[in-house]
Amino acid sequence: MKLMLFALVLLAFFFINTAHAIDIASDSKTKTVEIGKQIQIAADLKNGQDIPQNFAYIVQIQNEDGITVSLSWITGQLAAAQAFSPSISWTPNEPGLYEATIFVWESVNNPAALSPTLTLQISVGPSA
Repeated sequence: MKLMLFALVLLAFFFINTAHAIDIASDSKTKTVEIGKQIQIAADLKNGQDIPQNFAYIVQIQNEDGITVSLSWITGQLAAAQAFSPSISWTPNEPGLYEATIFVWESVNNPAALSPTLTLQISVGPSA
């Protein structure tokens, strides 16, 4: 029970919002991507605690069939009250609808959630 309470307390003090895909070429937010063009899957994080917090920013991308086509992460530490906007790059190879799910955990080996997950729908079409 103490472990669950600890996780709930962390969720109240570590914030994630505003998931978005960024087109590398134009440096603008997008939800439509061309095959073969790299994008960044980004979100805004903030450590609302008065102590540093290690984190793993994990992005899972699944196709329309629910098959994971990409799983990537970065790790780091946010100082007390620090905000940060990490991003993970992805280059789609096939057209279709994809869903990017963003997780923020204590570490890759410790899946204790620091925030609720966010999802982002991405439409991939043929090159122009």
